[in-house]
Amino acid sequence: MAIKSFVAVMLGVFALEGSTCGKNATDDPSTKEKAGPDPAVVNLEGVDITPLTQREKKEYSQYVSEFLSPCPNVPVPIAQCVKEKRDCSRCLPAAKHVLRGVKDGMSREQIEKSYKNRFDPAMIKNVPIDGSPTKGPEGAPITMVEFADFQCPHCGEFAPMLDKLIEQRKDQIRFVYKLYVLGKFPQSELAARAAYAAGKQGKFWEMHHMIFANQQRLQQQDLDTFCAGIHCDVGRMHADMQSQETSDRLAADRKLGEDLRIEGTPTIYINGRQFDGHQDLNEWLDTELQMIRSGGNTAPSASSSASAAPSASASAPAKDAGKR
Repeated sequence: MAIKSFVAVMLGVFALEGSTCGKNATDDPSTKEKAGPDPAVVNLEGVDITPLTQREKKEYSQYVSEFLSPCPNVPVPIAQCVKEKRDCSRCLPAAKHVLRGVKDGMSREQIEKSYKNRFDPAMIKNVPIDGSPTKGPEGAPITMVEFADFQCPHCGEFAPMLDKLIEQRKDQIRFVYKLYVLGKFPQSELAARAAYAAGKQGKFWEMHHMIFANQQRLQQQDLDTFCAGIHCDVGRMHADMQSQETSDRLAADRKLGEDLRIEGTPTIYINGRQFDGHQDLNEWLDTELQMIRSGGNTAPSASSSASAAPSASASAPAKDAGKR
């Protein structure tokens, strides 16, 4: 007998036996009368746990009852903070973050790590942006910094999604690009130099788009064609590509990435906190804005650094990101 047929037969046997054997304890009317809410399950206003299995509900309840609130002056568990409606804008987002981890089948260790990465103040990094190509209002509540390699295929896949998201949120985000050359692709440094040089003529983002749209054609003659196509002076671009300023920019971005221990591209920092590519980027940004508006976060000084504690979704590749 085929394996699938055998399994089907056995399942039928089990179902039949279940329908003919003596009644279960749950069929006893007296038991039903005594049944009530499971005391091991924590229900919090604003958090929908109905999609969870009973086991997942208990896991979630355990975590929110044990993990301390992310608010500095609220040293109580997340659940207590939410139930008592304490003056802390991060407690409810924290509970929802834990819920998402349980839904995704993450282990306790993974959820704790993810929770710390998202809410622990110690995880906020100083990410200087001086001298880097930027777009968006300087006073935007969110500063998003991307470390990317122009020839990394994952960066190429992510670029159009990121462009669309930034356009949709153009009043909310100041976007910063870091020229992080991994050193594993043959034309990535040449492309980075060309983009930065085009930026000297006010056309960085135009060259940025051309390069990502043509990742398989990044020889010098291709870059020259792109340059002419966006109305840049090709001779000037050549000179700027080899300038000390361009070399210094690439070296500074490389050093910063190494200091931050970036292992692959694309890597995104949002207000100084590294975005977890397993999360939904739009949800992360919405949470960031919610906490800022509620006074739970302080937006960074966009003129110098990104260093503060955040539908169709766009998620940055994580597991398969380009490695150095």
